[in-house]
This record gives sequence, structure tokens and C-alpha cells, in this order.
Amino acid sequence: ALLQAHFPASSKDLLAARHRLAFDEIFLLQIGVLQQKRLWQNRSARQFQTPEGWVEQLCASLPFPLTGAQLRALADVQKDLSSGHPMNRLLQGDVGSGKTVIAALAIAIIAQSGSQSAIMAPTSILADQHYRTMLRLLAEPTPGQGEPPLQPATIRLLVGDTPEAEKVEIRQGLADGSIRLLIGTHALIEDPVNFADLQFAVVDEQHRFGVEQRALLRQKGDNPHLLVM
Repeated sequence: ALLQAHFPASSKDLLAARHRLAFDEIFLLQIGVLQQKRLWQNRSARQFQTPEGWVEQLCASLPFPLTGAQLRALADVQKDLSSGHPMNRLLQGDVGSGKTVIAALAIAIIAQSGSQSAIMAPTSILADQHYRTMLRLLAEPTPGQGEPPLQPATIRLLVGDTPEAEKVEIRQGLADGSIRLLIGTHALIEDPVNFADLQFAVVDEQHRFGVEQRALLRQKGDNPHLLVM
């Protein structure tokens, strides 16, 4: 194929050679992806299960009903969280389709067991939007539904412009476990940001982050579940 690609005997042989070399490239790429998937699936992760009816009650406290697609995505996420293997799931949808509420419900499941979650967004503006949304969805009491999954003080925002004194306070809260959800930009993966028990990581607009950046976020915990959007 290499010989015919450079010195083709005919246009037909050139086309065949290009197909053969293209096949090699995609074949090796697919083997690499499958190998990574197998290595990932062979790892163990903490199992997160909820009491009977708990998630349904949580969904009922939302200011809107979930769509069929959201319910299916939530069921997949719950299955991953209870599997004993680290989640590595892509949640895809148009802007405004309701991806964030699925992430919020998963964060509530993690928080219910006393563990920590993180959301990494590419810009400070988007991180701030997530922060406000998570406060509304997870920390505001709903009449007749009891206590919300999280308290406002347990949800924090960390971006480059965060004052140094507040950064110190956030680092301490992460280390002692009092902060259950940290939302931020690349600042999340910088040292000395250390979590006491990071079990769930969300990467929003994942195409704007590199593989190494996502890996650095995972390394903040012990085989945490990963959801990319």
C-alpha cells in the first residue's frame, strides 16, 4: 500500500492504497479506545445507592417536570453510580435541553452519602451560571418537601478572580469535607486544591478542555465518577 500510494500503477491501485492506509489508522485508533475503555471498566469505584423513592421525591421538588429523555439519562446515571465501576459518561444535548439538572441530581445522590462533587467549566461566566443554578436546584427549600439536599454554605465557586482570602477558606473547606460541591474553572485542577473525598466530577463543554486537564480533575479523587457534557 505504501508503494502504491507513492508510485501507483494505476488510479485504481492508488485509491485502494489510500483505503488500506486509512483502515490501518482507524483500526489502531479503535483498538486504543477499546483498550482504554477496558482499563477504565476494570477499575473499582464507590457505589452510590439511594433509599426507595428518594430520587423520585427529589425530582418532584424540582420547579419543572423532567422530560422522557431526561428520565432516561437520569436512569443511566443512577445505574453507573451504583455499578461499582467509575462512570465515564457523555451527556449530549442542545443548549437549554436540561443537561445541568441531570448533573445536579447526580450531585445530590453523591452528597446524600456525604461525599464531594466538582463541576469544571471553561469560563468564569459559565462557572458562575452553574453556581447560581446549583444553589437554586439543590439548596433552596421547597414547601412540603423537607430539607434540600445541600445547604448554600456547602456549595462554593472558585475562579481565577476569587479573592485570596476566600480561596484559602475554600481550600480548608474542601480538605475538611464541609464543602460538598465546588464549581469553577481551570482553578479547580491547580494546586493546592485538595478534596477530602471527591467522588463525582462534571466537565461542562468538555470539548474546550484537553485530555490532560480532565485527567488532572479525576486525579483529585480516587477513581471518581466522571460525567462530561
